[in-house]
Amino acid sequence: MPDNLPFDASQLDRLAETIVSTGVNLAEGQNLLITASAEALPLVRRVTERAYRTGGGLVTPILNDEDVTRARYRYGRSESLDQAPDWLYQGMAEAFGRNTARLHIAAENPMALASEDPGRVARAARANAEAYRPALERISGFEINWSIAAYPGRAWAKLVFPDLDDDDAQAELAKAIFSASRTDQDDPVAAWAAHNADLAARRDWLNSQEFAALHFRGRGTDVTVGLADGHCWMGGASEAKNGIVCNPNIPSEEVFTVPHKDRVDGTVRATKPLAYQGTLIEGIEVRFAEGRIVEANASSNEEVFRKLLESDDGARRIGEVALVPYASPISESGILFYNTLFDENAACHVALGQCYKDCLRDSDGASEDEIAGRGGNSSIVHVDWMIGAKDTDIDGVTATGDRVAVFRDGNWAA
Repeated sequence: MPDNLPFDASQLDRLAETIVSTGVNLAEGQNLLITASAEALPLVRRVTERAYRTGGGLVTPILNDEDVTRARYRYGRSESLDQAPDWLYQGMAEAFGRNTARLHIAAENPMALASEDPGRVARAARANAEAYRPALERISGFEINWSIAAYPGRAWAKLVFPDLDDDDAQAELAKAIFSASRTDQDDPVAAWAAHNADLAARRDWLNSQEFAALHFRGRGTDVTVGLADGHCWMGGASEAKNGIVCNPNIPSEEVFTVPHKDRVDGTVRATKPLAYQGTLIEGIEVRFAEGRIVEANASSNEEVFRKLLESDDGARRIGEVALVPYASPISESGILFYNTLFDENAACHVALGQCYKDCLRDSDGASEDEIAGRGGNSSIVHVDWMIGAKDTDIDGVTATGDRVAVFRDGNWAA
């Protein structure tokens, strides 16, 4: 079946190759679970073919559709909103326990649910998050190799490029995705190897410093983010507990670690809008005290943001802090993607909710209480939002109170 796409479809072949060999880095005989928007089927087909051609095991795709999703919120019985397919997520967790690799391909319109009742959407999201938790814990614990990539959906493209017609908008979004994913270069795999080496150098320097905290200063932001006890920095290619080195995000410009859930104090102003549950939340401003958000405001869709914070006890605390230079390619593109996979790679950011336990040394087999005792946060949500900008300064604070310049004017100090 021809794709009839308004962009060079051969670029999808290069992206599929990059996803399989660098993103997931699928091992010989290893099974692969793919979740994706139905619109991303041209890329799903290519990833599947590439996986089989390179010796992968069984490939299982699970597709979703925006119209099907909207039908639930418009016509579904109220009590159904508090249900989720726990049987499906238990099956996913079991598959991950058997070393199945995980891939998600994002293509959906970030504003697809903007016209739906936010209360109904929030209820369904909470039920889904709670049911998905057994599978999420396998991912956040980095037990298996996994990756997230993107396909240029048409509604998403029109949101990003509203002044272009449908075909031109999709072509422009495709161009931006291929550029950010490095698949427009002569040798994408080599380009990713060089980029991963640069991120590894930043990661290794941060680990050598053993900072106790980071102090962020910028327009509307003055916050000290304590770091979890025994934290370690990660970024770019990382080795999962199954021994496979993968790139969890295609694209990726960040190095990240686990903050201490009880040691975040100060004020933070978001520097980019947050697309969450089909709604654009703008002008986020919060105040942290002893790790918890005690004041929260937003200039638009504040109700949705507050419902996010009410997801559970851990939703008002942060589980990730990530450093991204203002000079990153995605930032320099000047494009607001309305998609966290891309926008988080244009700015320093934090994530409300669940921590990545693999960013804690010697965390294998640690109980939830032990993770919490070291400062790791637990939640059914993990939502990134951007706090970095051109004027962002960051100091690393040592255990003795000494300060080391990490970022100046939005970029690495050295």
